Amino acid sequence: MSDAAASARRAAALPVEWSWRVSLTARILAVNIIALALLAGSLFYIDSYRKELIAERFILAKTQAEIAAEALVDARPARIPERMARIGTIQGVRLRLYDKEGALLADSFELTDPSFALIDPMSEPWHQHAARALDRGMDVLLGAPPIPDYTDPDEPGAGEWPEIAEAVASDATVIMQRLAPDRTPVITSATPVDEDGTVLLVTQNARDITLSVRDARQTLAIVVGTAFVISTLLSLFLARTIVQPLRDLVRAAVRVRLGRDREVVVPRLPDRGDEIGLLARAISDMTTALRHKIDGVEAFAADVSHELKNPLTSLRSALETLERVDDPDVRQQLMDIARQDVGRIDWLVTEIADASRIDAEITRTEFEPVDIAALVQALVGERDQRKANARSRIEVSSEKGKNLRVAGDAHKLERILHNLLDNAVSFSPDGAPIEVTITREGADVCVAVTDRGPGIPEQSREKVFDRFHTLRPESEEATRHSGLGLAIARTIAEAHGGTLFAASRGDGEQGTRMVLLLPVWD
Repeated sequence: MSDAAASARRAAALPVEWSWRVSLTARILAVNIIALALLAGSLFYIDSYRKELIAERFILAKTQAEIAAEALVDARPARIPERMARIGTIQGVRLRLYDKEGALLADSFELTDPSFALIDPMSEPWHQHAARALDRGMDVLLGAPPIPDYTDPDEPGAGEWPEIAEAVASDATVIMQRLAPDRTPVITSATPVDEDGTVLLVTQNARDITLSVRDARQTLAIVVGTAFVISTLLSLFLARTIVQPLRDLVRAAVRVRLGRDREVVVPRLPDRGDEIGLLARAISDMTTALRHKIDGVEAFAADVSHELKNPLTSLRSALETLERVDDPDVRQQLMDIARQDVGRIDWLVTEIADASRIDAEITRTEFEPVDIAALVQALVGERDQRKANARSRIEVSSEKGKNLRVAGDAHKLERILHNLLDNAVSFSPDGAPIEVTITREGADVCVAVTDRGPGIPEQSREKVFDRFHTLRPESEEATRHSGLGLAIARTIAEAHGGTLFAASRGDGEQGTRMVLLLPVWD
């Protein structure tokens, strides 16, 4: 089931994997440009708006042609030219009347001043050229069918107008569209006038439609272009504020990984309160912690070498001397020294192994609520049974009615308490009591182990937690004390979110007070 779920997750992630190969700057630009492209798509809606206007104008042209034809039918022949001139002027159109043979009978533009004039595109300003280029581009994008150009025929006959022949054949009004030189629509409508075959051709230049559509397109194009420029600049600015710090962090991380520069400074970006700043500070803190770990490992390795070298040197000297000595008593002394050195090495190896793996073990441990008072009582009882307290008497007291549970690993907490009690027992005079008190101090549970030994000088209270540091006499150090106990205890305490420190007894008497603070489990 887990394999199937993992496969499903991988399949769901496939569609976006392509974006992982694209730089962050390109992705930010793409997201913003896609939004602008959707806005630019409204240009296609404007084209549909233009088609609707043309369709409405076709209907109007048909109506105008038919009304004009009826007006000419009702007029006396002598009044027809006058009526054509008047209709053309009022309606802003050009009327041409053809007989059944196709000959031109009358032209409103010849009867009076032309009601409109086609614009020469070469006389227009540059922005109109740009508008026509945009028109052509939209026609290409939309796959619009080609529209023939409008030109006045050299011959005045009806044969140059296919809509006239179609109107005569169908006995109905026929409308056609052409494009003027400035790409504005020219609409012609041919309609029969009477039954003798006379046909009226009405021509109009619907420049208002094109100008309206062009104004809308230009306005939208300016808006989209301005938005594109602003969006691109903002995207580049946003990308720079994100990508540049990330690149700086990557370069610093690579230099840290290569280890070529011990003093690599990972930028913390203290002025940034966003996620990039949080990431920079997290990486900087992680690098600092890593350096401390590496320094600690190197120092630990050096200390281990030093601590192992002493018993090994003593062991080698004893064995080399043993070969040259015949006196049984001296040989026995050398054998005792060798056994002592082997025991010392074995103890050191055991403690070193525990110290080196303690961090890894705690990171994999799930903390649970531990009643520290009950743990101390059980631990003291177990030590009494196996005579681990020597001639010392351990007295345990705990604060009643308070929550004394902590979050942690009971076995690791036992290790701290064992080390503290071992130290207290080893330094306490025979028969002297060792007090263990468990109290609640704010959000912490305090476990204090107090002895009546010689005490620790104030300037040495922090040093006793260094690895392999000890204040024991030489004879005792050589047996079973590695100098790692308190260092391991503090490591475990800090891994539990607490602390361990040394203090004086506080009552003016001689002795040491080891204080363990652990966060309470609420």
